[in-house]
Amino acid sequence: MSIGNSPGNSPEDERPSVDAPDDVSDGVPEEDRPSIGRTLRQARIAAGLTVDDISGATRVRIAIVHAIEADDFTPCGGDVYARGHIRTLARAVGVDPAPLLDRFAAARGGRPAPTPAAPLFEAERIRPERRGPNWTAAMVAAIVAVIGFVGFTMVKGGDDSGATEANVAEGSTPTASKSASSSTGTKKPADPKPTDSAIAAVPQDKVTVQVSATDGRSWISAKDHNGRSLFDGVLDQGDSKTFQDNEKVNLVLGDAGAIQLHVNGKKIEDDFQPGAVERLTYTKGDPQVG
Repeated sequence: MSIGNSPGNSPEDERPSVDAPDDVSDGVPEEDRPSIGRTLRQARIAAGLTVDDISGATRVRIAIVHAIEADDFTPCGGDVYARGHIRTLARAVGVDPAPLLDRFAAARGGRPAPTPAAPLFEAERIRPERRGPNWTAAMVAAIVAVIGFVGFTMVKGGDDSGATEANVAEGSTPTASKSASSSTGTKKPADPKPTDSAIAAVPQDKVTVQVSATDGRSWISAKDHNGRSLFDGVLDQGDSKTFQDNEKVNLVLGDAGAIQLHVNGKKIEDDFQPGAVERLTYTKGDPQVG
């Protein structure tokens, strides 16, 4: 058996005092024989193997290999497990395990009662690492939730037209401007500018802000006077959003040069530069930057 040696852990470094035996000698008085741990250690070194090599080949932890070679069987967790480790290590270094097991049994007062195979197998292998979370199940649950939300939105879509004006007045849900339809039913291109009737309908006791992407697309963020988010997203060119609040509307424009603002029904004439980020606050009355 050939197993690569780890740097700094070569068997020559351990310098055994005597040559490793091929097996436990017969006919030698018990007190003159090397101990179980010393026998295994000498055989391992004679085979040109390190503790790391043995641990990798047998899957017995390095700490347990060191302990057994020092005749300390406590880390094994019991006599049954210790016998299993002795058998595994002896076979790995080419030593007959039977005499070693007999000596271990004699030192422990006889052979232990039979133990089911499953616990012994569990003790002789390295336990697998703990598994991570089940991302597949989580993804499936998320997809089901999204499908359910989309279905609910489509069902509620028919009721939104009657509630649009009320939602805007409460300042919690912005509404998008819709293109007008001709008498023949043909849709016209979206017009981000407010109509005269829309300007006249602006309530005087609220602040109403319409954000229109006239010259490109821009990210915008809108919040009410309590800091509650009214909208956070991107407006494509031709899109518009309208926001209302009882006191003020706070805006952040990612590309102010692409945006046209109407506040309380009046056009804001500020010369915003393309690519400029603007933070604005509008209140009731005439348009003014807070």
